[in-house]
Amino acid sequence: MKIMSSFALAITATALSLTTFSSSAKTFEQAYDNISEKRLHQHIKTISSDEFEGRLPTSAGEKKVLDYLAKEFTQAGFKPGNNGSFLQPVELTEITPGDNTVLTIAGNGKTKNLSYVKDMVLGSSRVSELEAIKDSEIVFVGYGINAPEYKWNDYEGIDVKGKTVVMLVNDPGFESQIPSLFTGTAMTYYGRWTYKYEEASRQGAAAAIIVHETKPASYGWSVVTNGWTGPQYALYREDGNKDRVQLEGWLTLESTIDLFAQAGLDFKTYKRKAMQGPINKSLGLKATAAVESKIKRSTSYNFVATLEGSETKDEHVLLTGHWDHMGMDDALADDKIYNGAHDNATGIAGIIELAYALGSLDEAPKRSVTVIATTAEEQGLLGSKYYAQNPIYPLEKSVAAFNMDSLNILGQTQDLAVKGKGKSTIEDFLEVAAKKQNRNLVTEPNPSAGSYYRSDHFNFAKVGVPALYIGGGAIPLNDEVAAYKAKVQPEVRRCYHQVCDEYNPNWDLKGAIDDVRVIFDTMFQIADSDEWPQWSKSSEFQRPKK
Repeated sequence: MKIMSSFALAITATALSLTTFSSSAKTFEQAYDNISEKRLHQHIKTISSDEFEGRLPTSAGEKKVLDYLAKEFTQAGFKPGNNGSFLQPVELTEITPGDNTVLTIAGNGKTKNLSYVKDMVLGSSRVSELEAIKDSEIVFVGYGINAPEYKWNDYEGIDVKGKTVVMLVNDPGFESQIPSLFTGTAMTYYGRWTYKYEEASRQGAAAAIIVHETKPASYGWSVVTNGWTGPQYALYREDGNKDRVQLEGWLTLESTIDLFAQAGLDFKTYKRKAMQGPINKSLGLKATAAVESKIKRSTSYNFVATLEGSETKDEHVLLTGHWDHMGMDDALADDKIYNGAHDNATGIAGIIELAYALGSLDEAPKRSVTVIATTAEEQGLLGSKYYAQNPIYPLEKSVAAFNMDSLNILGQTQDLAVKGKGKSTIEDFLEVAAKKQNRNLVTEPNPSAGSYYRSDHFNFAKVGVPALYIGGGAIPLNDEVAAYKAKVQPEVRRCYHQVCDEYNPNWDLKGAIDDVRVIFDTMFQIADSDEWPQWSKSSEFQRPKK
């Protein structure tokens, strides 16, 4: 993909139509007020159009969105953030599993074959054309968690080397409704699928399979089949990811119930036991499966742009959001493009608007502001993970991180939802900004979804940079907004990671504008000060000690 040459053309572009901010210098208040719903609509419409082909990493759609960002950020007054380039290369391995995999379950006098997509999804993170398990003992390991701080270890007293572990999604606090168990109904990182595969790999398992249930997962089976089939990406590693389990995947709830029944056990009984305490139980069954994959190495790009600070230029306030989505599926009969209008054309549009606001100020804030529009978020937060492992600007000079992912398209709210509320003192600055809009800070409406652990800011949190992720609220501004929300919200939920996530000119983006403005305000407060936000003592994240 020849991206570099196209940037020279994009940067010299002069026709910017609706995206142009007034070039005259502005006060903070003028820049704040000039963040525009009309322009936000235009950006979303463009980025999520069929022309961008669903923005799959390494595709023609990637080239188009990166060109678009280069044009906009240059016009906004930002400079290339990576030694004269807007691009940070991210080496990826593309692994495309075959669609004819069968999972065979044998034991207790029966043999059952589970079908790909219908009953289960299996793949491999290993860079290998063939990964297989044969007669691998199946062990139920509860939630698949080893968390010393919670005195919880589902792997205690059992050796799972070479075995297939089956585990529940989320963590024990969710369905138990016990506030003192983990963090109650609010998901921790231990509830995320990423952690569960990582821990199974550390335990030496041959395969790791998660039981899908819509409520604790916070998404339906179609999201699993759309997200875990087709090309899968991993950061390139010379060892070919050999430290991962051979096979990883998901089981439908129905298949899991049948699996336990074949073992002569009741799934509901063992699920209840798993909520009460650590558990592991051999099912007396054997699993056999082979996954054939096509392997391709490729290069995608994070987009990095910086507005230099007026004083302490070496200190950076970071803003992330992912430009990628899920591309195209030629196997679909009609609409083949995953346009990703809400997820995450809205977030990228918000970042562009915020960049224009910052760039239009009569004087830049004291600290630098760096935008990192990431690649391969949909494949496991890979772009942000790569940047956190290979930072362009030192992490110890990264003051705070903000994230924009799937902005509020449900109208204005009286409150402001903070995902992972209480984790850092960034919220002190946020509260000041929210009060200007007469909004109070609240916990996100569905903390059990674990949203704080599901977007790009999380990788910065893991390396110690205080990170904030906000969006919308629970209480509509008035009855008119409430009626609009009631109409639109079911569609938003239905279209998550589906081809119907398309731009709608009738979306009410006033709530999104409120959120962009509050992030602009909060970022400016921090960027124009000498204060360093800190993690709260109760947070699982802390800055590394010098």
